[in-house]
Amino acid sequence: MILQRPADAWALYVFAHGAGAGMNHSFMTAMADALGQEGIATLRYDFLYMEQGKRRIDPPAFLHQRVREAVAAGSAQGLPMIAGGKSMGGRMTSQAQAIGPLPNVHGLAFIGFPLHPAKQPSTKRADHLKQVQIPMLFLQGTRDELADLTLLTPIVNALPTAKMQIIEGADHSFHVLKRSGRTDAEVLRELAETTAAWAKGLL
Repeated sequence: MILQRPADAWALYVFAHGAGAGMNHSFMTAMADALGQEGIATLRYDFLYMEQGKRRIDPPAFLHQRVREAVAAGSAQGLPMIAGGKSMGGRMTSQAQAIGPLPNVHGLAFIGFPLHPAKQPSTKRADHLKQVQIPMLFLQGTRDELADLTLLTPIVNALPTAKMQIIEGADHSFHVLKRSGRTDAEVLRELAETTAAWAKGLL
């Protein structure tokens, strides 16, 4: 696990990685740095398969258990907590919360919720979200091939505790094309600032 705690930290984000890249991936590091500038500490961690260098993703029960272990470790920091993560990491955190509340977690933040596989539109992956009783923040790019916004938007709108921030021009990795007039660094700042503003409303 990697804890980044700025001196002025007022909250902690328990931050899970996506399916194909671990806690040391450049996006994870850059996002943790951006959140730190907003006063949000981060606790990054690897799921077991990533820790062991395996490609095959662990069964859901193992992923959920690792989420709970990370949340328990985060509790020791004595800061108000939110949890979630990039893509699959966020989805596994939400599944764990739906099964049984994560202790001391006040909200879930999803950085690119993976609603469906690429080019296979579906909403089944969102069914469990109805069981989540704490606030949720969805950060979603308009070019995300793993989340058709025409499907995700009504789902989020129907969840009484959820809100969504749409990042114009961003793909699932939150990369933007040069012609957008924005940089990836500017997108990261928007993600961090949006998360911080949302968290301040909870804590």
